[in-house]
Amino acid sequence: MSKYVLIGSEGCGSAVVELAMREAGAEFELEEIPYLEPGPDRDRLLELNPLGQVPTLIMPNGSVMTESAAIIFHLADAFPDARFVPSSSDPQRPAFLRWLLYINSEIYPTTTFADDPRRWKISETKSQMYKDTIDQYRVELWGHVEEVADDRYFLGERLSAIYFYIAVMRHWRPGKDAFAKALPKLTAIADNVSRLPQFEGILKRNFPEA
Repeated sequence: MSKYVLIGSEGCGSAVVELAMREAGAEFELEEIPYLEPGPDRDRLLELNPLGQVPTLIMPNGSVMTESAAIIFHLADAFPDARFVPSSSDPQRPAFLRWLLYINSEIYPTTTFADDPRRWKISETKSQMYKDTIDQYRVELWGHVEEVADDRYFLGERLSAIYFYIAVMRHWRPGKDAFAKALPKLTAIADNVSRLPQFEGILKRNFPEA
């Protein structure tokens, strides 16, 4: 194997890694599957990643990486010219690390919390209220990121991997319109990323209704 294989699903976190791989100039093949649907694709994914989640990345040497933040750091090491992760000497690196991990550890998991309320023993009668509560909490969590952003940038003008998360995750619940209403600065950042020619096609394919 001479290139990466990115296993992903339309509209999911694999889009974050796809943006990073495009920016890095990595040679890769995208294998899109409906990762939650039972069948051969799901079975293969579970063999590679016991959590059955995307993104799952098969490395050129055949080993497997999971977790989007880990993949981001690997790509930054493998393709240093991309510079979407600040170097160890960059004064912005501590803030970048803080907010990248905040997005991954605090905001990202709330998406799965409300995917299937039955997983948490939430009754049918309370499931919608539960989803709405989680969605509101997600917006509140994004609000702390909004406070740090300026009108067009996050931690300076240089494109960073955090931009990839913002551009993708704004489409997730409670949806792009609610995100824009509550988070105008992050919306402006996401809009700028979406207009970049190297990313426009990826985002339109993953979010065709946007």
